[in-house]
Amino acid sequence: MSKRFQQIREHLLEVDSSFQAVFARVDTPLRPGRSDPYRALLRSIISQQLSVKAAATIHQRFLDLFPGGNPDPTRLRKQSEAALRGAGLSRQKVGYLRNVAAFSMEEGIRHAQLKQLSDEEVITHLTQIKGVGRWTVEMLLLFSLDRPDVFPVDDLGIQNAMRKLYRLRTEGPVFKKRLMTISRRWSPHRSTATKLLWKWAGTVDDKA
Repeated sequence: MSKRFQQIREHLLEVDSSFQAVFARVDTPLRPGRSDPYRALLRSIISQQLSVKAAATIHQRFLDLFPGGNPDPTRLRKQSEAALRGAGLSRQKVGYLRNVAAFSMEEGIRHAQLKQLSDEEVITHLTQIKGVGRWTVEMLLLFSLDRPDVFPVDDLGIQNAMRKLYRLRTEGPVFKKRLMTISRRWSPHRSTATKLLWKWAGTVDDKA
């Protein structure tokens, strides 16, 4: 266990005793971030509304359409719709992927560029792209950019995990407000807390 993770662990246990149950089942170091936000956005769009297995299969078929598995913006914009559809992508997702490629060429989706922006500025910048919503950019912040204090309140996985851990019964705006209130305890380590809760939820029986 790294010194950094140990410090985060101690912080979470100090500010939220519910994490005792989490660490009883999950006690892993931080996941490394992906390096290329452009490629991460493409993968996120491909993965939308798909199982992990189906998303991985279609993503690999998509990469296989390009030399060296590199769907750089120019190549992606020139790739035929028939080929992209043949990889298993819907017409809508083909359009979204091309939107990302066009935006990358015109406005930029470079790590060095995004590094200079705050979390909210990154969200504002990238949600200009049709097909890219706040949740998608939050996943980018959590993994590709490895930002430390992101809490994706609209994520179904985190909602289910917190509903189970805190035995919450509310729904709608009241439920999300409660999640935001709880998550503020974890700051400035909400990203790690979120990743731990995702992993924890996968280890707990539905009847627990």
